[in-house]
Amino acid sequence: MSLLREALVALTYPLALTLAVLLVALVLHRLRWKRTAGVLALCAFAWSAFWSIPNNAEWLRSSLEDRYVVSPDPASLPNADAIVVLGGGGYTWVDRPGVTLDKLKYSRLAAGVRLYEAGRAPRVILSGGGESVRTEARNMARGMEKLGVPHAALLIEERSTDTTTNAKYSASIARANDIHRVLLVTSALHMPRASLLFRRNGIQVVEVPVPEPTAGAGWADRWLPSPYALWKSGRALKEYAGLLALCVEGKAA
Repeated sequence: MSLLREALVALTYPLALTLAVLLVALVLHRLRWKRTAGVLALCAFAWSAFWSIPNNAEWLRSSLEDRYVVSPDPASLPNADAIVVLGGGGYTWVDRPGVTLDKLKYSRLAAGVRLYEAGRAPRVILSGGGESVRTEARNMARGMEKLGVPHAALLIEERSTDTTTNAKYSASIARANDIHRVLLVTSALHMPRASLLFRRNGIQVVEVPVPEPTAGAGWADRWLPSPYALWKSGRALKEYAGLLALCVEGKAA
């Protein structure tokens, strides 16, 4: 079942779906269904071409990211029992000297630190597993401590492998520590699905979305196809597929 799920998730990325459809078109061509094969091949190329245009990628992503307001001032947010920061992104900056909060505009960890410094919550749950000795959550803890959050304030969740288990295991830690309301920190793109999963696990959520870099304002930046735009589109399509799956599961329950 997990293998099937991974395959379906992979197909949300435009290039993967294009290749899969082209394979089907090749089989149909061999079976002499040449017209159908040609139409399928054309649709496959058009699908990836459309989502490789940065302006289209930004439009799709904004339909998810704009659901929650990005607050520039952490002090304006309500208090909670804890801050939950979901894993994602790189942590190579942790070992670099001279890194400060103002240099980490798009960092989830930095957003969590700002909330802690603003006194929004006394504890921070860091959620992210991994197969190495140092899990993602432990790398996050190193970053948090480097930016000034005391080790005693951190709660480590390192069993999760995806958003579903992020919510499940973080909720378990929350209940064990009498935590009912959390400030949930993740990317703005990821927030709709993450928030829904945490709520389904019985946690009261205040969403704290972290923005991601957008395309430049120039004509070429907006309209020239690029592999990066294709990748960004794929991430948004994956989120929509995840939300659809949650809606289906909710109706079936």
